[in-house]
Amino acid sequence: MRKILAAAALAGSIAVTGLAVAPAAQAATATTSTTTSISKWGKYYSGKHKAHTYGTTWKKNGKVYTHWYGKEFTPKKGYVWFRYYSGGSWHKFVQDWNGSYHATWSKHGIKKLYTYTCWGSPSTHCGSVHRIY
Repeated sequence: MRKILAAAALAGSIAVTGLAVAPAAQAATATTSTTTSISKWGKYYSGKHKAHTYGTTWKKNGKVYTHWYGKEFTPKKGYVWFRYYSGGSWHKFVQDWNGSYHATWSKHGIKKLYTYTCWGSPSTHCGSVHRIY
């Protein structure tokens, strides 16, 4: 009889402890992140294949992020353009680099995002336009 009571008491304490620990464990592992899927893009080349860009794009808490990498191996610069639709109109952003470079760019409220790569100047030897978000 003592063994049965001891087993019942042990099972009861495990059940009570298990119930008390489970919500705390769930709360510790729950995340509040609203990150949507991450998409990889590139290599997108300039018109003469002297420069290229590639990267990843994701959305988190209403903000679209793009982490991009640029490579070019000439005395001239490479240029990455981002063309985006936000607030009912189109906007552009350009970043130049020399050699190898990487950066993160982000903006709230983006509905569509395109990119293309140029080499030599911001408007010469540009490659084709690609939608990345």
